[in-house]
Amino acid sequence: MELTTVWFLLIALLWIGYFVLEGFDFGVGVLLPVLGRSDEDRRRILATIGPVWDGNEVWLIVAGGATFAAFPEWYATLFSGFYLPLFLILVALILRGVAIEYRGKSDNPRAWDRAMFFGSLLPAFLWGVAFANIVRGVPLDADHEYTGTLFTLLNPYALLGGLATLALFTLHGAVFLVLRTDGDLRTRASALARRLAVGALVVGGVFLLITQLTVGRAATWAAVAVAAAGIAVSLLATLRGRDGWAFTASAVAIIAAVVTLFGSLWPNVMPALDPANSLNVYNASSTPYTLTVMTWVAAIFTPVVLLYQGWTYWVFRRRVTGARVEA
Repeated sequence: MELTTVWFLLIALLWIGYFVLEGFDFGVGVLLPVLGRSDEDRRRILATIGPVWDGNEVWLIVAGGATFAAFPEWYATLFSGFYLPLFLILVALILRGVAIEYRGKSDNPRAWDRAMFFGSLLPAFLWGVAFANIVRGVPLDADHEYTGTLFTLLNPYALLGGLATLALFTLHGAVFLVLRTDGDLRTRASALARRLAVGALVVGGVFLLITQLTVGRAATWAAVAVAAAGIAVSLLATLRGRDGWAFTASAVAIIAAVVTLFGSLWPNVMPALDPANSLNVYNASSTPYTLTVMTWVAAIFTPVVLLYQGWTYWVFRRRVTGARVEA
């Protein structure tokens, strides 16, 4: 297998890890004002992601760094053409991080709760907008420069993609709260997760179906089916009180959705409306020497990072109860 293909798959894997792990962070933040009826509820909700949210963001940093090193032309075109949406995502992520850290030190925690909500809602929506545009194709000239505007990116298909990721992540966050809390908070999160599953199935299903009919491949139909089945199983498991299975199924749905997008993209990395100007894994990649060095570095350090993050989740695996928050 060529190294360009290997690194395309590795970058797809990094985005899968980011969306699965950061996805429930976004969902928890969006649901904070919905499920947080009291200050204790809101503290418990934030405590579920407190030990892990910053580690989850590492996947985004590594995905961006890997793109820069493996496909510099892709990185340059993406970050210049999508500058404003990516800047808004960055500001929202900073706002969310500050809100998590400063809420407990402020005399006005509700202001930080609002910051947490918008700092989670905006990235959850804009990541879908960005990836929908990447898969659909954008106007590029012969030098691979983006020639559109912000409003070019806000087309109906991309907005639907934003709603799809927002729905999936919110469902993922609700199921995560069911898994990590108890009592009345868990009961309310479970009831909300059932309604969110129906919405995610409809919105996400329509988006993936349109993707398949416009730019999809025969092989990615299987991923679409797995995504739909994942949401359905998550709903069924929630109804039966199988919290671990429900969370696993929602994670599988996100994985399958990302596989659908990257499978539809290959071998392009930034399709152009004029196919002659598209960037692909061949004309956007680094030199073979660079890819070889990166492969060795990834082979050595990736297992270490995975083991450390897995250990973190194991340490903080228990439910967050009211008594533990008060302690």
